[in-house]
Amino acid sequence: VQLQASGGGSVQAGGSLRLSCAASGIIFSINRWAWYRQVPGKQRELVAAIISGVGTNYLDSVKGRFTISKDNAKNTEYLQMNNLKSEDTAVYSCNAEVQTTGTTGWVTRQFWGQGTLVTVSS
Repeated sequence: VQLQASGGGSVQAGGSLRLSCAASGIIFSINRWAWYRQVPGKQRELVAAIISGVGTNYLDSVKGRFTISKDNAKNTEYLQMNNLKSEDTAVYSCNAEVQTTGTTGWVTRQFWGQGTLVTVSS
């Protein structure tokens, strides 16, 4: 299974970006999608997650501005980021908990996409 992220870039404060992350490979289901971000010198933090049958959760600082969503048919997740602030500048990485094939049957594993840089200038 591979995750391919896209959509990063540079925007001015107050602007919007939409990140996408597509999963490919042998996938039975994706139980959890998430976006993380990291700034050099700081720990990676969970920005948003969407759990099948449960719902979504967000980092407090992005609530009301970011929206995580998914398209099950496309095995893709999205992160709509509105009203971006300079403090949102980071490398964003997607993460998925995927039910896929293993050596003895179906297994659940976590996969990571490559990071995509989001730069917000004030």
